[in-house]
Amino acid sequence: ICSFLQIHRHVHFLTESFKCFVLFFFIQEYESPLNSNITAFALKAKVVYPINQKFRPLADGSSNPSLHENLKQAILPNQMMEVSPSSSLGSLSQGDKEDCSCSSSMHSAISDDRFHDRTFPKVTSFPEVLTCESFDISLCLHTLHLKSLLLLDKDMRQEQHMMFIQILKMSLSDSLPKKKAGDDLYQKIISKQEMNFEDLEKQIQSKLSNTEMMGADSSEYSTLEDIERKEREYSEHIIHHMEAFWNQMEKTQFFLLDQLKCMSAKVGQIMQNLTEGRITAEELLSTSQDLQTLDLQERTVGLEYMAKMINSLKLQIQEETKCWLMVISRALESLTIAGKLSVRQKEELLTQLHKAFWEEVEHYNSEFVQRGKDLIKTSLARREAMIEKMSLAHKQERVHLLGKAQKMTDPGEVIKAYHEVLEKQRLTRYDLEEEDDIKTTEAVADLCQELYSKSIQTFEKLIEETFLQTLLRLTGLPLGECEHLKQDVHHSAALELEKSDQFREKQWTLFQELLDQEKQLWTEEFALSAIMKKHLLEKHESIIHGVLCRLGGLSEESRKSISQKHRLMLSSILRRLALRNIAAATMTQMRMSRKKSLLQELKEQYILEKSSSQCQDEHQWQLLKAMESRILEEERKVKEETQQTRLEFHQQFIVEVQECIQFLYQHTQRVIGGALLEHARCDMAKSQAKDREDFKGTLIEAAVESVYVTSNNVNRLVSSYYQEIGKIMQAHEERKLQQLKMLQAERMDNYKLQKKMELSDPLPSRNMSSPASDVPSTVHQRMLSQQKKFLAQFDVHQQIRLASLKQTAEVMDHLGAQLETEMKVSLTELPLWKTNGQFSLIKYLYLCKDILEMAKENWLSAQKEICIYKISFPPPTTTP
Repeated sequence: ICSFLQIHRHVHFLTESFKCFVLFFFIQEYESPLNSNITAFALKAKVVYPINQKFRPLADGSSNPSLHENLKQAILPNQMMEVSPSSSLGSLSQGDKEDCSCSSSMHSAISDDRFHDRTFPKVTSFPEVLTCESFDISLCLHTLHLKSLLLLDKDMRQEQHMMFIQILKMSLSDSLPKKKAGDDLYQKIISKQEMNFEDLEKQIQSKLSNTEMMGADSSEYSTLEDIERKEREYSEHIIHHMEAFWNQMEKTQFFLLDQLKCMSAKVGQIMQNLTEGRITAEELLSTSQDLQTLDLQERTVGLEYMAKMINSLKLQIQEETKCWLMVISRALESLTIAGKLSVRQKEELLTQLHKAFWEEVEHYNSEFVQRGKDLIKTSLARREAMIEKMSLAHKQERVHLLGKAQKMTDPGEVIKAYHEVLEKQRLTRYDLEEEDDIKTTEAVADLCQELYSKSIQTFEKLIEETFLQTLLRLTGLPLGECEHLKQDVHHSAALELEKSDQFREKQWTLFQELLDQEKQLWTEEFALSAIMKKHLLEKHESIIHGVLCRLGGLSEESRKSISQKHRLMLSSILRRLALRNIAAATMTQMRMSRKKSLLQELKEQYILEKSSSQCQDEHQWQLLKAMESRILEEERKVKEETQQTRLEFHQQFIVEVQECIQFLYQHTQRVIGGALLEHARCDMAKSQAKDREDFKGTLIEAAVESVYVTSNNVNRLVSSYYQEIGKIMQAHEERKLQQLKMLQAERMDNYKLQKKMELSDPLPSRNMSSPASDVPSTVHQRMLSQQKKFLAQFDVHQQIRLASLKQTAEVMDHLGAQLETEMKVSLTELPLWKTNGQFSLIKYLYLCKDILEMAKENWLSAQKEICIYKISFPPPTTTP
């Protein structure tokens, strides 16, 4: 078989009548030669015909009209020329040494990175994929998969917001009094939270919509570059939304404290109930998201199978057209050899048949596109109406459930029931879409069958007209002989069509293998994603546990609350980042899809060459070996490039993880700082109560000794106290600044010493005398040694920083205690008993109370500084 003869070079064509350059000229044909000698001559001659010649002679002497070339999709401005896999194999099939060398020096069509800017149609649903070209199917399906992941993230986000509102409603119902004032306050709090969530949702939807609108120049086509850019922006919007959401959660506590005045204990209980309820909800959301992500991937594989089936039905008419023309060409060639038909008559007849057959194929394709689009448009309109009707029913179902939830007392039961309803509604929507996709695919398949039957009938009429009328008139053969010749053509065509069917079955086998490989890849991706999620969760939980162990004075209840809030936020972040990781894996598959398609066509070409002849000579055997080696080499290149591309997207994902972990640290620092500050206030209140009792006795004794005081003496007393306090605070600030400078200098000295020790540590010596076979193992050991040393430096730096912060906290504790002692001494040394004059005892006691409040504020300020230093724990070091 002369398979896909393709000439792609600059040709200087010179004849007696004209000269012209032929640039990038393609000849593609899929027909068996009548005579191997003719084929060999045509291949070696490398005959190139003018670009403006309408019909080009085939290798077997027949004419191949170029009309069917118009059937291919026009190349768009942003689109690259599609390179057939046979372009790299055509030179190998020519049996020419020079051509083989040229082919081996050509750049690999598969490894060439020319697909990034190639356009493909924008699609919003699966039925639109059915009318796409075979090269665009995978890209379009992966684009739909990315949109499904965004939709799933939106569903999970909205469900998270709804569950928060329900948990808050139940907590407020248990805490607020059953009065009108309590009901008004309840409605005010709930309305405020619902409004905040609506604003957050509007913000992210607006950003996502703006990103979606910013596409390529053409509104109907997109590129991989556009998709990757949009996904990066989507990731940024989602991360910013997570940060805004958790900031809103922090503001909720302060809002409750502001609304529920004098009920701080109840606010603490409400926040604890919210945390526990949201942990339960987050576990349900995480499990549901994992299952739905797997389901989405399985659906994508199923949709790819259906799209491939439709594409195979579309191409069937073209393959059979080639078979019919090849058989007719052989029959006419036999008449020419027998002298019953001249060469010119044969060429004219073949030209007319080629034109008629390929015009019918063109009519088939154009009618399929037109009627297919109308059918898909009708299907999408029907689906939209069904989804709208279903959405109203789902909304009523949720309202009914919320009414029943008011009678439930267990928050966990309410959360579980609400989640089950939403999960059921999502599955119902997915089932509806899947069922509609199957119906649309069946309708398109019926359309293909209908058009195929019409084309086959047209072919039968053309064949009957050719053999029973045209040949009868041109050759003068008897009608019976022409009838016999037509039957021979049908018999030969049946054999060729049977071979074509067998080849198509082998194509399906290769396609099934490709789908199995994709399933295996996705299984590995999901497993790695689960392992990474578990590792990050355990790592950061151990970090927060270590931080809480280093902080003394916190109660067990406070430690538990901090751990729960940290775990809740970390689980929520990792759940949403898991979708971003799957999106990164999907973009990897998109970037490699075209190259995998070319590799798939190379394998199909190899099968075709292998099955073309039962008896293979040495030349054919060498050709097959060369093709097999080429396929193995391209498989290796595709695998390496896939790994490199996945690593590139994984590094982007690691940056997103680090950004999320950073605001997790900030949130946890504020939570721990609030707990420490609350602990300090409690300790201060206890100490103040004890000191107040002692000072109360002193005040009573002073009041007994001197009931009346003068205003001047009191003014002098207060002025003296202010001056003393000012001197104490100034001395405290000077001591604090001096201590901090000393600690900074000590840290710098330790840092320089540590860097000097690291630089003086010699690198592992290279064994230059080791044999070549030990070089990989030596390099691997050296890399492992460097890795261990690098990780050890992180631990050392972390311990140094922790020790420095501990030392700073101890110094601040000491300065705070010293300041507290000086405050108390200055207060007890006031000359309360030396005053005299006309002054009321009640005013005197109020004055002493004001002085005590002033001392309390100064003491709290000092304690707050101590707490700030205590909560400044170092962020842990994570290695990707």
